[in-house]
Amino acid sequence: MTDKFDVIVIGGGPAGYHAAIRAAQLGLKTAVIDAFVGKDGKAALGGTCLNVGCIPSKALLDSSKQFYNIAHNLPVHGITVENAKVDLGTFIGRKDKIVKQFTGGVAQLFKANKIVSYFGTGKLLKGNNVQITGNDGAKQTISATNVVLASGSVPIELPFAKFDNKYIIDNAGALDITEVPKRMGVIGAGVIGLELGSVWRRLGAEVTVIEALPDFLGAADADIAKVALKEFNKLGLNIKLGAKLSKAQVKGSEVHLTYNDKDGDHDLVVDKLLVAVGRRAYTDGLLADDVGVKIDDRGRIEVDEHCHTGVDGVWAVGDAVRGPMLAHKGFEEGMAVAEWIAGKSGHVNYDTIPWVIYTEPEIAWAGKTEKQLKDEGIPYRSGSFPFAAIGRAVAMNEAIGQVKMLAHAETDRILGVHMVGPGVSELIAECVVAMEFKGSSEDLARIVHAHPTLSEAVHEAALAVDKRAIHKGN
Repeated sequence: MTDKFDVIVIGGGPAGYHAAIRAAQLGLKTAVIDAFVGKDGKAALGGTCLNVGCIPSKALLDSSKQFYNIAHNLPVHGITVENAKVDLGTFIGRKDKIVKQFTGGVAQLFKANKIVSYFGTGKLLKGNNVQITGNDGAKQTISATNVVLASGSVPIELPFAKFDNKYIIDNAGALDITEVPKRMGVIGAGVIGLELGSVWRRLGAEVTVIEALPDFLGAADADIAKVALKEFNKLGLNIKLGAKLSKAQVKGSEVHLTYNDKDGDHDLVVDKLLVAVGRRAYTDGLLADDVGVKIDDRGRIEVDEHCHTGVDGVWAVGDAVRGPMLAHKGFEEGMAVAEWIAGKSGHVNYDTIPWVIYTEPEIAWAGKTEKQLKDEGIPYRSGSFPFAAIGRAVAMNEAIGQVKMLAHAETDRILGVHMVGPGVSELIAECVVAMEFKGSSEDLARIVHAHPTLSEAVHEAALAVDKRAIHKGN
């Protein structure tokens, strides 16, 4: 007999497990199908984010920052440590322990919410039936009134630089390097390339980043990207813009690269090559031919504004659909779909989704860039303020970067906020709240911010929109 549920979620990553937990909270009988296998060979919920993405990368970023600070930032405080070393076994082991804690935490949440978990791959069949194929090849079929497709994404592989995860590695491989490479190549100056390149640079690797686009961080505001690039160069990341990789060949224990830019062809030899040119929606084997769910020209599942596929009772969320491939975007979509299924009012505001890059310094933004406003003909005013004039940042010896605020020239409504500097991954939340409530720069300018704090940079940037920042000449 086929097991019957109210909701089946295919995929236990950020979008999927949020959808499942919210559905269960709303009293819906829920099942999740997920095939991710942890390093211990056991089922591991949480998808790419918890297992080989957001969480482990942040663990390594923090550990590498501690090591880097010993040599480069502590001496100014009068603290000297001689001959500091990194034990990579402990370094990687700490990351693995954190991953296991969080993936196990999701499993406990499933248990507490009475969610049935199936270990294997799921394939949507006609009539909202789902065929499960276990890793042992055994098959079974379950069905539901509603099916949520949350299959996530996978790294894009270059045809001439295929992953072996020994010499040519993806994001997962870059989290488990057992020896600091002397030379590391990174293809792609996006979030993954910059974050993981930063980890190994701090530990001593010579890192060369090859980026095909002529502009650095094209999705970010140009002023913020300019400051960030300058700081990454100081860190020692050798970032080559407008450079395209044309060849990658493993020879012995080295990877021999050829790339070209405006000056012609160049050769580069590295010990490890991280390919981080982006990710693609993962829908391989997800859909039977006759279910009616459509895939767009980029391989993503087509959905409407409510994440519905157009097939009765079939929804899709997260990296497998349109929009930014961000875990927190998937969180919100998953919960919203569960609420729509239950007849409630789900909501996702795509205009205020924050972006964060957890490098040093951090980069964060929400809303429109200055270029977007110019291109769209929207009148605006701009205010910016440097962390160099913020007492807390100077006291921390992290007085790098700035906050930039963009507000409508007529209504003063905040249209975008862009930051590079210490702790901006947290500071952006205040601005997102203001934007959600359709706040103005005047609103933030008149809110009392504690002193001394990093948040004063947001306050002063809001004041600067009206050319009345206190600690900066306007």
